[in-house]
Amino acid sequence: MTRDAAAPAERLVARAKRPAARIMLVDRAGRALLFRFTPDDRPPFWCTPGGALDPGESYAAAARRELYEETGIAADPGPEVAQRNVEFLTLERIAVTADERWFRVDVDAPVIDPAGHTDLERRVMTTWRWFARDELADWPETIYPADLPAMLEATDDA
Repeated sequence: MTRDAAAPAERLVARAKRPAARIMLVDRAGRALLFRFTPDDRPPFWCTPGGALDPGESYAAAARRELYEETGIAADPGPEVAQRNVEFLTLERIAVTADERWFRVDVDAPVIDPAGHTDLERRVMTTWRWFARDELADWPETIYPADLPAMLEATDDA
């Protein structure tokens, strides 16, 4: 899931295509939920909920599934609010080009249930936090996407 710069040798390797659904999960106070990842091969980083599509799955269905698996929240993700292509090295060390479709979900009660986490997520995604927008710019660890405050602002009235 990280967006580390690929080493020169990795840039020469064909990247796997990775369609993914990402969720901006926002509580009533306007804070965004981020998970902290602590992989063995790179510094910790924070990322929004979401992940790769399963075979035959739509982006909206993946957003709904990922939201439930990662947070325990069953909600309609609503319409797609952004799209971007990013290159990164997954936690499994696979170089990918991800076609990310973004959804925004607003919730009243910010209670997170990690019961649906995969074994990998249980190992490297053990912490989560609701971030106020002013905390995002100065956070001492990397946050993905870097322009999350602008994405939140752009969807505030959507």
